[in-house]
Amino acid sequence: MSKLHFTTKHANAATVQHNWYVVDGTNQTVGRVASKIASVLRGKNKAYYTPHVDCGDYVIVLNAEKVVFSGNKFHDKQYINYSGYPGGKKEEAAEDLIKRRPEVIMERAIKGMLPKNRLGRKMIKKLFVYAGSAHPHSAQQPKELKF
Repeated sequence: MSKLHFTTKHANAATVQHNWYVVDGTNQTVGRVASKIASVLRGKNKAYYTPHVDCGDYVIVLNAEKVVFSGNKFHDKQYINYSGYPGGKKEEAAEDLIKRRPEVIMERAIKGMLPKNRLGRKMIKKLFVYAGSAHPHSAQQPKELKF
């Protein structure tokens, strides 16, 4: 009697195919869309997802200035930067930051949902966030990603 042998297929750099996707941030809640984008950047939407390999896709986020916050976070949420020097702590409300640098809100939300190691740093490089509706990645023929 022969035994059945099932081998688990693990992805590696040679077998992974990276696709390009476009996400429109207009009237999307920041945290909800960020968690879905982080999942695509990690590659969790693929059948051959392997935790220690960068299986994810490239994601372009458009209209970052039109994202919304739930509750009172638009007025209350503080983004904190610290230079490392005494007195080097700077705080900025979300409503001020979205006027000054709207891309940063989406970038920080998504980066916080990725692994905190060299693999996570590689994954965040596949994210492109733009305040407007134009992007320079038309040569990659990105597909629209719906949630």
